[in-house]
Amino acid sequence: MKCIMSIIKINKMNKTKRALRDAGFSSMTATGSVFGRGKGLWDAKVLEGVKNDQPEALELLGKEPRLRPQRVLQVVVPDHKVSECIETIIEANQSKTPGDGKIFVLPVNEAIRVRTAESGDQVLDN
Repeated sequence: MKCIMSIIKINKMNKTKRALRDAGFSSMTATGSVFGRGKGLWDAKVLEGVKNDQPEALELLGKEPRLRPQRVLQVVVPDHKVSECIETIIEANQSKTPGDGKIFVLPVNEAIRVRTAESGDQVLDN
């Protein structure tokens, strides 16, 4: 089992949820507003442009580092579904501009359904 942890733009959350559901990944966990940044440095003008849905604003790099609001989405999948899950997340989020997000793949040693105490892959989506 693997945990696919994605850091994505807030405005891509609904599109990502629909894409994952349509691909058969109905179980997921989302963390509310988190803040972060990648390599880019952001200034107030760039952030204002992003708030006004100006895609070109993402391409401008400023001198002061700023943290942007983002979402963290986690999906635990069997090993054989890792690639499919990653591809689905990329398709829903890729705009080819800085700030599209990151995906991390983490090992999961065990999964247990609290209600029935079942464990292993059987507690995951089929």
